[in-house]
Amino acid sequence: MPFEAGRARLEAVDPGRISVLAPYPGRVGVFSDRLQAAHGMAFPQPNRATGKAGARCLWAGRDQAFLMGPEPDASLSEVGAVTDVTDGWVGVALTGADAEAVLARLVPVDLSAEVFKRGHVLRASLQNLNVLIRRSTADAFEIFAFRSLAGTLVQDVTAAMSGVAMRRDIADRSG
Repeated sequence: MPFEAGRARLEAVDPGRISVLAPYPGRVGVFSDRLQAAHGMAFPQPNRATGKAGARCLWAGRDQAFLMGPEPDASLSEVGAVTDVTDGWVGVALTGADAEAVLARLVPVDLSAEVFKRGHVLRASLQNLNVLIRRSTADAFEIFAFRSLAGTLVQDVTAAMSGVAMRRDIADRSG
């Protein structure tokens, strides 16, 4: 990587440290307040992200989020489980005008900009991989998967990129 095909590009991203945040039952509000005080972002609502570049919190499931970037404040562990999973996850960025078309071949969910807007996050299957997808801009996505499946992630996405580029090339030549 990076890999380019047609109007799409895939490259590795380094989100920094990745910590799973899981507030204890009934403690989401307190956890969110402490996260806000320590890191300037709230605990995300379902299918959303909070924060900004270098310090993001991505929804990752029921009462679970990924803190990407900073080391979590120690006070968070008083009201929830905080686990460092940096070595277990890998991230890629899929960008370009054909990024949506590429993901449409791989993910059984509508990720069009009208439905899946900037800052939206989704836990989904990409082919047979469990991934976390975040729309970062109008034509860019970040995709996170288990590190042990990084090769499969790259293989699946680059194959779809090549297919979309080939289809566009054929359409351009015939029309």
